[in-house]
Amino acid sequence: MESLPFLTINDQSISIGEAVKYLQASGKLGQFIGDILRQYVIETEIRTRDDIEIGPALTEQTIIDFRLKNQLTDPQVFQEWLQKNGTDYATFHSSVTFGFKLEKLKALITEPKLQEYFIERKIFLDRVVVSRIVVDSRELSEELQTQIEEGGSFEQLAKEYSLADDRLMNGMMGAISRGTMPDVLRAAIDMANPGQLVGPIELEGRYGLFRVEQFLWASLEDTQLKQALQNELFEKWLAEKIQKLTVKLQVS
Repeated sequence: MESLPFLTINDQSISIGEAVKYLQASGKLGQFIGDILRQYVIETEIRTRDDIEIGPALTEQTIIDFRLKNQLTDPQVFQEWLQKNGTDYATFHSSVTFGFKLEKLKALITEPKLQEYFIERKIFLDRVVVSRIVVDSRELSEELQTQIEEGGSFEQLAKEYSLADDRLMNGMMGAISRGTMPDVLRAAIDMANPGQLVGPIELEGRYGLFRVEQFLWASLEDTQLKQALQNELFEKWLAEKIQKLTVKLQVS
């Protein structure tokens, strides 16, 4: 049976079988099939659910807004833009509608699990802005602690004595996830107030003095964080769906 042409390059037909071989040789066949399975699951779910309807007015208004924003109000200019991007109006219209359906699907899949997932991940989402001074001996760390408590400059002492690379930034570590901190450090910092000195604390044979600068508590009121968690949950759902598929690659 003759293989059907998949695409044409310089008037030479490339069959699906040849295309698959090229993808195998480049190491991208798995990714290619994965993208197909992902799209299959999403479109099947959208098609079989009755709670994902998008009114045509929303799509039309979005396209109008897009054309206004990108100076594509002139029909000829818009047509040229479509051609330049390898599409046509019907395909562009469908892609906009599909985008809204996908976002609605994400919301329906993730909303029931979002609060629980947020609580599970919160220790890693909460961050603390911390500065530190790291030295080799407890005696030196206690001496530096005394100097700071008596009015010495934390920043200057960090520059002069700290062994950590962030001494060049006056000891400023930046925002650190609470979930990535050693337990002993997290426990001490959780008991502190902003501006308070914590330590000396022994970590991996060295001694650290830590100053809490600011707590950055995670919240689902943060739109970007909420969207990121929704994306994580949706990808988990997708992976579970794909794992249950029976896939056979058949190439002539």
